[in-house]
Amino acid sequence: MSSSVDPTSIAIAVHGGAFAIPPGEYEAHRLGCRKALERGREVLLDGGSALDAVEAAVRALEDDGSFDAGRGSFLDETGTVSLDAGIMDGATLKTGSIAAGIGIRNAVTVARRVLESPHAVIVGEGARLFAERTGCDVCDPAEMVHPRELARWQAAGGGGGGPNWASQLFGDTVGAVALDAQGNLAAATSTGGSPGKPRGRVGDSPFVGAGLFADNRSAATSTTGHGERIIPLVWAKAVADLVERGHAAPQAATMGLTMLDRLDAKGGIIVLDRQGNVGVAWNTPAMAFAAWPAGVGGARPEIKDGPRA
Repeated sequence: MSSSVDPTSIAIAVHGGAFAIPPGEYEAHRLGCRKALERGREVLLDGGSALDAVEAAVRALEDDGSFDAGRGSFLDETGTVSLDAGIMDGATLKTGSIAAGIGIRNAVTVARRVLESPHAVIVGEGARLFAERTGCDVCDPAEMVHPRELARWQAAGGGGGGPNWASQLFGDTVGAVALDAQGNLAAATSTGGSPGKPRGRVGDSPFVGAGLFADNRSAATSTTGHGERIIPLVWAKAVADLVERGHAAPQAATMGLTMLDRLDAKGGIIVLDRQGNVGVAWNTPAMAFAAWPAGVGGARPEIKDGPRA
């Protein structure tokens, strides 16, 4: 571990989604967020960039199997896992996103490779081809189907949302925001989307400004919730703008939550400003998250049973 990094100068927060988390899954979500937080923090303490840290933290969440990302993802209408992810560097404003990627193990890493390329967004079959060309792990799509999610998909009668699909409390998208020792911010978000979604459906998660945002002039944010309603609100950017106007991250998160009322949207957000303050807010029954603000000596991962942070 690098002794040159002041542990009080770095900050990181992760989330595992805001929705009606089944009580039997609380502990798995809590531990998953803790492990991801610790993984990202290790990267920062070793002198890694905020971009490195959010990628590492989100990869941990994708690999965990408890969340709607990576190997724990919901199945679409065809019984397939289709992944979306986005990542953004607050220092350079470079972005990378993939959408509707199939047979990809870690969507956030493929998104990182897109960020490092001349492109910004790659989708569908092209996302897998891009993953192969850039040395990312690919697999048989069947390997990404978690037995838990297959059972849920079968119990629900396969794909296709019902008449109340838009109001269902799905939302265990995952994300991370980080501040490194150089004062740079980054954000990343990853998801398997909504349960039984139409083939090719993409929510807010990979879209810069909606599912994530990072700018050293304002804040880093990652959202979770009803993508179709978060997208038109450009929620991730709108909350970051509150920080740029002078609000600290905790206040911006709470203020930003009221923006969802306009479309009766359900969701949650994590916010990190350049001072290392962390804000978390949600209007769903629960939200899985873990946070390590700057200037503190310990992490306190939590899942709270309240409509707001």
